[in-house]
Amino acid sequence: MSRDLLGYGGRWPDIRWPNGARLAVSLVVNFEEGAEMQVGDGDPRSEAIGEVLSVVEPGRPDPGQEQIFAYGLRAGIWRIVDALERARMPATIFFCGRAAERSPELARMLAKRGHEAACHGWRWRPHADYADREAEADDLDRCTSAIERATGERPVGFFCRGAESPWTRELLAERGYLYTSNGFDDDLPYRDPASGLLVVPYALDTNDMKFFHPNGFVRASEMVDYVRDALDVLEAEAELGQTRLLNLGFHLRIVGRPARFKAFQAILDELGRREDRLWIARRGDIARAFLDACQ
Repeated sequence: MSRDLLGYGGRWPDIRWPNGARLAVSLVVNFEEGAEMQVGDGDPRSEAIGEVLSVVEPGRPDPGQEQIFAYGLRAGIWRIVDALERARMPATIFFCGRAAERSPELARMLAKRGHEAACHGWRWRPHADYADREAEADDLDRCTSAIERATGERPVGFFCRGAESPWTRELLAERGYLYTSNGFDDDLPYRDPASGLLVVPYALDTNDMKFFHPNGFVRASEMVDYVRDALDVLEAEAELGQTRLLNLGFHLRIVGRPARFKAFQAILDELGRREDRLWIARRGDIARAFLDACQ
């Protein structure tokens, strides 16, 4: 597969987002709890990444890890959804299909509050791991159906953990998906030439998963400062007429914890202070606005 290392080549589309702003902001909340690998759920191993790396022997149940994930749905989700409600800001929810199937009342609650339901794979796993097209297609169909049953909304967007397989984008296009977010290589959406699918890039640096990595954030203020710096740079570029997109990723079990929730709340407050210069929108709306503007 050839790699596109040029992209827009410094000649970005001259567009404005629907409210006239040059800088769009996407808030993403990942809903993965219950879809991670757990021996207690019949999987061959349990997910190792949590508050600490699991020390339970592979192949044995790890109830501690199960509880770390469960915190996101039992406690963290309520802080996050109430903060979004107070800020009147829409988010895109990356739903793992099995997570939505196991907690449909919570999935539907998020959709009823106006947040976009997007597909995050049936399980919290890389799609690059699928050995064949048929197995991935089956899980993609299963995930799409589970999300639609739980939320009443058929997803049009996709993002999987890690990376896609060689077939992922073709499978999404065949199923009527509008966009994928497995792209970390640009500040603006772009067309995938092979599938015709729109790529709405995501980001792993402005993402609370870095609280779980040794080269990442420790205190809540570190993530807030990092996001503030990103906003400063992108706003300066927007003032020069360059259209941009900033992606902010969060997880229920990560910023749902009290000390890290301060980062989530402070970031929403910072966005609120700049709201008249931003377009804060769901990813599906960003995808449609981009396509409309580029026609």
